[in-house]
Amino acid sequence: MNQQIGRFLQQAAEARRTGRNGEAQAALTHILALQPGEPQALNMLGMMALENGDFHAARMHFLGATQSDTGEPALWMNVAAAQRGLGDGEGERTALQRAIDIDQRNFMAQMRLAQLQQRLGEAQAAADSWSKVLAMSSGMGDLPPQLVDTLAEARGFVTNHQARLASFVEDGVAPLLADADVRSQRRFQACLDHEFGRRPLYQNQCSGLHYPFLPADEYFDRDHFPWMAELEAKTDAIRAEFLGLIEQQGGNVRPYVRQDPGTPENKWTALDGSLDWGAAFLWEYGVRNEPVCNACPQTVAALEALPRADIPGRAPSAFFSLLKPHSRIPAHSGVTNTRAIIHLPLIVPPGCYFRVGGETRAWEEGQAFAFDDTIEHEAWNDSDHLRVVLIFDMWNPHLSLAEQQLLKQFYAAADASRAQDALGAGV
Repeated sequence: MNQQIGRFLQQAAEARRTGRNGEAQAALTHILALQPGEPQALNMLGMMALENGDFHAARMHFLGATQSDTGEPALWMNVAAAQRGLGDGEGERTALQRAIDIDQRNFMAQMRLAQLQQRLGEAQAAADSWSKVLAMSSGMGDLPPQLVDTLAEARGFVTNHQARLASFVEDGVAPLLADADVRSQRRFQACLDHEFGRRPLYQNQCSGLHYPFLPADEYFDRDHFPWMAELEAKTDAIRAEFLGLIEQQGGNVRPYVRQDPGTPENKWTALDGSLDWGAAFLWEYGVRNEPVCNACPQTVAALEALPRADIPGRAPSAFFSLLKPHSRIPAHSGVTNTRAIIHLPLIVPPGCYFRVGGETRAWEEGQAFAFDDTIEHEAWNDSDHLRVVLIFDMWNPHLSLAEQQLLKQFYAAADASRAQDALGAGV
């Protein structure tokens, strides 16, 4: 029986392909007489009715096919096409949802649902569905031109919808946001920007010790550093000492990036051994650079007055950072989130910018800020002049005093263990 039905299906398909629809219909009718409800025969009759614009007959045939083969999403897609021809939006929605329930990855079903929701004026649902479609399409290659155009229109629809929604929501929260403190404004605005697709959120990426449960904030709130205004008041004196340092001894400036010989090519290769990004260290990993410190007594006094971390072999570090014209420091992240990095801009021509995570700032001379350098950050100088910033590290302000002491003891014990191992290896 199955072989006989198969032959009749082949005959019907060939007759339909060559335009002999009468013969095709006769063969399909014969199949249904032999095996009522045969899904392939019903589906082919439905397709022929669909091509002739007989949407009622098409729907009847397709629904009959789904009763025999309930798990085939293509049949439900055909039901949806017939329902669309009949102008039955809810029937089309139900059929498309049945196809999606069978296979959530059914790209065409998801796309037809998005198109239906858009036609019915269901803006939010359409935007959500189009977002799924766009996500699914990101891994697809060699798309036909018509689909490329459809997806481009979908991106425009989603973008415009998000912009309208963002405008509506921001108008609604504007009075409360205006009355909020600066910290709340900044954090809530970042929340809105992420929700509406205007910025990503970044997490800590520590190449060394990662201290858990600390906030992954890009820029630390200023009120964590009550001494910052006093430091800023000394900007002119610190700048003058830097300029004097450069005049007297070339500033003891060395390339900031110095890679070991044989290091494979990487994002730092262009800056390796280059003074495009130079540094004059006052302290480096807890070691004082006497020539630079002696030339900058007011800078040293200002730094020593601050509650900096003191971890032998690790902290503090403090240096004048020099970025030459038209130079760029590539995006990177630091060692440990137990510290905060402070920038005090000294010489900043227009065109110099600094990005941490999703927020970009222009340095302003004499205005310090603190950031978490284990969140991706980068810097660039698009000007024709040198940019100079005093950079130093502090404890992460979210660490308690007890945690600071524990961390110091941790590093001391770890270093003692390594030293003991080295002594043992030498015996």
